[in-house]
Parts: sequence; C-alpha cells; structure tokens
Amino acid sequence: MTITDRLKGVVRGPFNRTYRRLGLLDARLRSVYLTQPGERKLHLGCGTNLLTGWLNTDLEPHRSARTTMHLDATRRFPFKDGTFDYVFSEHMIEHISYADGARMLSECYRVLRPGGTVRISTPDLRFLIALAGEHLTTVQESYIKWATDAFVLPYADAVVVINNFVRDWGHRFIYDVPTLRTALERAGFTEITQYELNRSDAVALRGLENEARMPAGFLRLETMTLEGTKR
Repeated sequence: MTITDRLKGVVRGPFNRTYRRLGLLDARLRSVYLTQPGERKLHLGCGTNLLTGWLNTDLEPHRSARTTMHLDATRRFPFKDGTFDYVFSEHMIEHISYADGARMLSECYRVLRPGGTVRISTPDLRFLIALAGEHLTTVQESYIKWATDAFVLPYADAVVVINNFVRDWGHRFIYDVPTLRTALERAGFTEITQYELNRSDAVALRGLENEARMPAGFLRLETMTLEGTKR
C-alpha cells in the first residue's frame, strides 16, 4: 500500500470539519506519513496540486483535498528538527510578508535533515519589470493580453498588469533572484542554485511545478526557482 493510499484511509467516510478544527485529522495525517519508510518530503502551500509521496500542506486545505494537512507556514512547523529530506513550495512565499518569509525559510532549515534540500519557486520581480520594457517577446505580449482579459483590467498596458500583479491574490512581497538568494543564505542554506522550472539535479525535485494551471509558457515566464542545502 502506498503512502497516498494510507493517507486516504485516514479520511475515508464523511468529512468532519470539527475533526479538522480540533487538529485531530492533521495529527493523524502527520503520524501516518511520518511512520512510512523512505524519503520524507514536505510540500508547503499545495492548494489543489497534491504531489504523490509528499506530505501536502496548506493554510486552508481545499475541501476536496482531504489528505492535505493544515499548516501555517508563518508559524513554527509541527515537526521535530531534521524530519524531512526535502521541502518544496511553489508560488506561496510571495503571499506572506518578507519577515514571515524569513521565518518560513528558517523553519524549512530546522525541519530538514543535514544535507536536505529546500526548493522555492516564486514569481520573479525581474519578469514584471521586463514587461514594461521595449521590444517585448511574443510570450510577453500574449501574457499582457491574457492578464488584461483574465483579471478584467481596464486596458492592455504593462504598467496596469504590473500593478495588478503586485497587489492581487494577496501578494505581499515579490522577490528577485538576489533577494531570495540572500533570504535563503540568512536562513542558513548553502549551495544555492537556480534551476529551470521542473528541472533539478535531485530526482525527487523534478517535475513538481504545476505548469498546466496557466496558459502554455506563462508560469515559466513568471517564475524563478532556487534550491538550497542544509549544512
């Protein structure tokens, strides 16, 4: 029986909000996952993108995602030091303040084993700045039109799209590569490496980003991805 099957067994039957609210469901999901053999992998801010073999967590688990554990990434994680081999987060850290992001990265460092890896994918501020430049690529032009239509902006203009992006969806802080690199270093991570979307030297960290949630090429346009290693 796979870990996914075991987790599904925890929540078989009617979904009980009280059970979730009391923390009993989350405690069982955590216990079942951590008693399984093999690599331990923590997914922060999963939304509905549930990764097989990972402990998927979210601040507000979707009602359809009954195997998702509640976790507030701005607070101390409910795990012992050195619990996980990998931690992954995609398009989540930009939804919390810089100070909360620093605490989140410190917690990622704490719960990783020595030699463990964190992978953070998040919008790149430089992608936004480039939208206001001259000689846009076809993908950039298409992105501006898509964002205008999808989010009912007044007209197709890069500055309008940029302002909407930094304020919408609860965005709090948009990083660029140097800023995120520094945040990772300040949390204690070393060997910080930038990767293309869905690529990594670690097999466990390949193919994780959910490119299908946006029109082709747009998530890749938006996103930067950094990995760091715990000493």
